[in-house]
Amino acid sequence: MKTKHKVVPSELLVPFILITSLFALWGFANDITNPMVAAFKTVMEISNAKAALVQFAFYGGYATMAIPAALIIKRYSYKVGILIGLALYAIGALLFFPAAQYEVFGFFLVSLYILTFGLAFLETTANPYILAMGPEETATRRLNLAQSFNPMGSILGMFVASQLILSSLESDKRDAAGNLIFETLGAAEKAAIRTQDLQVIRNPYVILGFFVIFMFVVIALAKMPTRAKADHTIHAKDIFKRLIKNAKYREGVIAQVFYVGAQIMCWTFIIQYADNLGIPKAEAQRYNIVAMAIFIMSRFISTFLMKYLNARLMLTLFAVGGMLTTTGVILIQGMPGLYLLVATSAFMSLMFPTIYGIALHGLGDDATLGAAGLVMAIVGGALMPPLQGLIIDQGTIAWLPAVNFSFILPFICFVVIGIYGYRCLKVHLD
Repeated sequence: MKTKHKVVPSELLVPFILITSLFALWGFANDITNPMVAAFKTVMEISNAKAALVQFAFYGGYATMAIPAALIIKRYSYKVGILIGLALYAIGALLFFPAAQYEVFGFFLVSLYILTFGLAFLETTANPYILAMGPEETATRRLNLAQSFNPMGSILGMFVASQLILSSLESDKRDAAGNLIFETLGAAEKAAIRTQDLQVIRNPYVILGFFVIFMFVVIALAKMPTRAKADHTIHAKDIFKRLIKNAKYREGVIAQVFYVGAQIMCWTFIIQYADNLGIPKAEAQRYNIVAMAIFIMSRFISTFLMKYLNARLMLTLFAVGGMLTTTGVILIQGMPGLYLLVATSAFMSLMFPTIYGIALHGLGDDATLGAAGLVMAIVGGALMPPLQGLIIDQGTIAWLPAVNFSFILPFICFVVIGIYGYRCLKVHLD
């Protein structure tokens, strides 16, 4: 008779809940930041490509700090990694205060870069920690369950962005014809509005910084189980050699780069897609919230289905679904294209944790540094949005609006993910 394993053993339930709360915390940061690309574009009067440097700074922080985070965690403990992450997160958020005072776009980028140093620590720590909290047979399901709470933080971040930031921006007010009034004003009026709007952007981040400090205190006082022994003789070079030789892991990192790129592009430029239809930013952000709600529901449904269906098969099928919806986004103009863009989130829902779980499966003690490689893959969110911004800035490509054509990039990403899912199903059978 086959033994049934619990997804989360009862003795680890409280630590599981505490670590899972971190997933919501970085989800909030991700999705309050995505709409800031559109906000900074208007208020700072810059191009889509330059505004997308918000994502370059945000996700570039992951690429910079993931491996140092893994080495520190391996040398000390998961708890130390979490505390360092929360401290850096708080510092980056609080730096929004002086950034708004100086009104320098680059200062905001530096603040986001430091903030994501903290997120790199948190993600490098939390993901393998969740995988280790129970039987290996249920590890991918357990990570999907924990990751299901990430979009709940994302929903809150989107709501704050929509209701407290975008709807309050004077620079986004429009006339009866739907044109931005800000663009017609004189330099003095623009300067006054810019000062006000940057303070509007600043305030939620500063409040977030103080909340993260509170979480730092809670985690510091909590008694967490030790899931890994400190290793003061780390042979990182040998581990990296083994990881690079592991085709399933190596291809998993590549697939993760493209997944994160697809996710950030679809959620960042939904506002530009809607703007091309004459929809104001605050209203467009509501479509992002709907997309995230669909993402959450699909994440819970797919986690349940994994009890009966092979996770690798589901990854492949969902990638095909993403290809179909983005094809519609490219070719269909008007509201139907926007609806398909929103629907794409249903197919993205299981991808990050499933790729993560498959790639790390069977790595043993190499999993900590392996996890760092998969967190570094979040750099896809730094590299691809500026490229999509460059395409959007072209205005029109062939017979299509450039914003429609730009979604060829997420389509390519889903192709790469589909290939990985298929190879894991047919080639990488361990």
